[in-house]
Amino acid sequence: MHEIGIVRQIARTVTEYAERNGVEQIEEIVVDCGELSLVIPRYLEELYPVVTQDTALRDTKLIVEVVPGMAECDDCDEIFNVVEHEGYCPNCGSFEKTILSGRDCTIREIHVKAT
Repeated sequence: MHEIGIVRQIARTVTEYAERNGVEQIEEIVVDCGELSLVIPRYLEELYPVVTQDTALRDTKLIVEVVPGMAECDDCDEIFNVVEHEGYCPNCGSFEKTILSGRDCTIREIHVKAT
């Protein structure tokens, strides 16, 4: 389960951001998790409270948004959801494609408490 390492890195990155920028309290962290990233969003959500329980982030909320795994067919230029169509182009049936989105797992937003 590599998700625990990802959650630890999210916590580390957000904590460093807060320290560098004088942010006293983080309310929410929004993470974009691609369908093709091999990261299971539910695991991130379940592990986050455990990893952050004894840290300054213990009262923050982790929001995980799933980014669709989209691709463009190299043969007919159709844009399609890779997972939904099991990797094959729904227009021509080709398996040759260029991935456009859904491979990454990144921190998109850090919401801080207004003072």
